Amino acid sequence: MRVPHLASHLLSRVTRRLSADWQAKYGHPIYLAETFVEQERFRGVCYRAANWRRAGATRGRSRQDPQHRLRVPIKDIYLYPLCEDALPKLRA
Repeated sequence: MRVPHLASHLLSRVTRRLSADWQAKYGHPIYLAETFVEQERFRGVCYRAANWRRAGATRGRSRQDPQHRLRVPIKDIYLYPLCEDALPKLRA
């Protein structure tokens, strides 16, 4: 079996059902998906191809390190709205 643009295809299928699955499990929807892509290892091509938007980058710190001594790889942050009115719903 061959699927053209496999990564975009899979991201599309997952994001299409993500909010409904979350609603069924936790009782409320989600409006925005977020992912992190390590800059030194990956370029985020599949996310950009699937219309995810780069929102910025992390600072190379870990939330598990309250003293801010540990340095972790910098990651690009990508966002994908799961419904047309995601931004107004998030602002409410």
